[in-house]
Amino acid sequence: MRVLVTGGCGYIGSALLPQLLAEADTDVEHVTVLDNLSAGTPRNLMGVGLGTTDRLDFQRGDVREYGDVENAMRNTDTVIHLAAITGADSTHERREETFDVNYEGTENVVRAAGKLGVENVVFASSCNLYGRASSTDIDETVDPDPLNPYAEAKYDAETRVREAQNEYGFNATALRMSTNYGYSPGVRFNLVVNYFVFRALTDRPLTVYGDGSNWRPFIHVRDAARAYKHAALNPESWTEDVYNVGSNDQNYQVETIADVVQDELNNGLEITYLRDEHPGPSYHVNFDRLADTGFEPQHTLRAGIRELADKFTTTSQLPPTPTTDPA
Repeated sequence: MRVLVTGGCGYIGSALLPQLLAEADTDVEHVTVLDNLSAGTPRNLMGVGLGTTDRLDFQRGDVREYGDVENAMRNTDTVIHLAAITGADSTHERREETFDVNYEGTENVVRAAGKLGVENVVFASSCNLYGRASSTDIDETVDPDPLNPYAEAKYDAETRVREAQNEYGFNATALRMSTNYGYSPGVRFNLVVNYFVFRALTDRPLTVYGDGSNWRPFIHVRDAARAYKHAALNPESWTEDVYNVGSNDQNYQVETIADVVQDELNNGLEITYLRDEHPGPSYHVNFDRLADTGFEPQHTLRAGIRELADKFTTTSQLPPTPTTDPA
């Protein structure tokens, strides 16, 4: 199988590529990465054989440019479409750009896939599109209520992927991913678990917006990567248009995340609450449909927190201070 990964230099992509290119995996003949390097770096491809193996090719390009997408997609069987503007809260200030990348970029991907006879498209969506849901058991039948341009564009793009599947005849599925945490070469620190770990390692208080009662589902970045790989290589197991991806036992209130980070890393760490600040979306998600695919996450929150802390305390390479609040 020949696979195209858009946005492959990013947070999830840099965890996914080593899995696709593992020596034991003989199903993947070749991987092409398409990335404009606006949110990633070629350093994130170190260790996966770039320049030393004929199984990996990097093409610098932008999903907003149809020609870049079509050129990268030639001779491809499966596309994993990760490229996107992320950081949901920050997209209020970047609405037009967000739709250009997250929706129009997806339009270019599915149009090229239809033209070139691609067999399978795996689209990176998000549980963020559920907004602030009152239910504590949100499955895929619940109507999304996106609260920010990121979620709006993802929801519209899901619809376009579904339409294109019927129009062009390829297999397609959208993975509504839980909030990621944990270490990868392209690690992001504007995600709540990673951001709290960063604060703890630099002896800064953990800041919780609102009263901390808002819910989020979480998944380790390597489990997220495993899900994309599984959907790409086993389309016959992912027969639904959309799947929530995570696990029922990793729905946490944000205040609990702060408590776990405090407990794992620094019992004297201060936790502060900005009760007048808007806490953002809140969604407690059901993942029963995911079980039908044969995929299940392997990592736990506490282990992911400890691993992330160990990576930076042993290498003495803390990241620069994040410039945006965690999404």
